[in-house]
Amino acid sequence: MKIAIDCDDAAMNLKKVLYDHLKSKGLDITDLEYSSTKVGAMYPEIGYNLALKIKAKEYDRGILICGTGLGMAMIANKVETIFAGVCHDVFSAERLRKSNAAQIITMGERVIGTELAKTIIDAWIVSEFLGGGSTSKVNQMRELEHKSFHPNSK
Repeated sequence: MKIAIDCDDAAMNLKKVLYDHLKSKGLDITDLEYSSTKVGAMYPEIGYNLALKIKAKEYDRGILICGTGLGMAMIANKVETIFAGVCHDVFSAERLRKSNAAQIITMGERVIGTELAKTIIDAWIVSEFLGGGSTSKVNQMRELEHKSFHPNSK
């Protein structure tokens, strides 16, 4: 599994903690460091950049961090085929993958402590979409998403 991580200026500390944590576990993680390529980059373009890379299948999963995680989730979900959600507890992180097949998790450095963040990311990384009763719901989300992005198609 290839993982991308990035953040805005409100979350540099948590990004480093999570990057180092996942790297120490031997995971294939890349810090996109979008802010280093564009002075004054704000969370919308940072989150959008990562989501586009997931859509292009350059990475399997992504982690986005800002002050609350909310803005990153909102912008990542603007990219067709991408499902992202903000999680600050283990159960939600597991459900994000197991029930919703989301490729991106978002968090807020101003909301969550580093040890809990590591535990949440660990749970999310090992979780996979379970299908079952959630399959029809995920399929319906994909259909509605397609209708939203392509209103004139059938």
